[in-house]
Amino acid sequence: MCKINYQLNVILFLLLISLGAQAQRKNSRYIEYIETYKDLSISHMKDYKIPASITLAQGILESGAGKSELARKSNNHFGIKCGSNWRGKTVRHTDDAPNECFRAYKHAAESYKDHSVFLTSGARYAFLFKLDILDYKAWARGLKKAGYATDPSYANRLITIIEDYELYKFDKHGVYSQRQIKKNPWLMSPHQVFIANDIAYIVARDGDTFKNIGKEFDISWRKLVKYNDLHSDYTLVDGDIIYLKAKKRRASKSYSIYIVKDGDSMHTISQKYGVKLKNLYKMNRKDGDYIPNVGDRLRLR
Repeated sequence: MCKINYQLNVILFLLLISLGAQAQRKNSRYIEYIETYKDLSISHMKDYKIPASITLAQGILESGAGKSELARKSNNHFGIKCGSNWRGKTVRHTDDAPNECFRAYKHAAESYKDHSVFLTSGARYAFLFKLDILDYKAWARGLKKAGYATDPSYANRLITIIEDYELYKFDKHGVYSQRQIKKNPWLMSPHQVFIANDIAYIVARDGDTFKNIGKEFDISWRKLVKYNDLHSDYTLVDGDIIYLKAKKRRASKSYSIYIVKDGDSMHTISQKYGVKLKNLYKMNRKDGDYIPNVGDRLRLR
């Protein structure tokens, strides 16, 4: 008994260390910066069609989360240099070369607006606006390709910040209205689509219903019930395989025989291999009362 308690304590201790390490990896300055400027980034995404995640990640990276000398003294959060067309205030700062000319602003909000105008009006950035606005990786690589920064790892650094702090979530707010998100919560976290037996399927999550999956994929929820050999009052559980099209009469050529394992049912086997339940019974000459036993050999085609 003592040995078991000791093992549980060790496991708990290691878990706490792991959780603590994850928390430490989150820079509090970054979190504070994100909270301060996320709404502004979302607003600019709606107006200028620049991903909010990209704006925030660039702001964090270029300004040291608002703590760089250029950001503190001149409110320049994006490291934008003067350029021949700039008619506003300026400041001298050493960057790629000594004593370079950088733009200066009264407020950080001016810097954010100028960043959006800078990208939308610059010919070398025009190709970015042909990219998917939700594809932050393509935008990050595009900025590097366009020469926004000289750092060869610039794109990867942006992507790392976006993924570590889940900034991509703000892009959804920039694309969809609050009403749309409230009505269709899946917009914020769409299901990943997989393929089995050349049929598309998703894996259900806690709280999923046939109706909300149907809305997400524009499929009648009644068809989803039928495609998956279920009944209309079935409650989906986390991990259920749900096909988005009708299953097939037999499995793919790669699978001909299945050896029943503990916990299997005819339905779970039919879902795993994308085979209609009635066909699985038929090809194995079984009736509806048959319950597979561990070790049974079942034909899949």
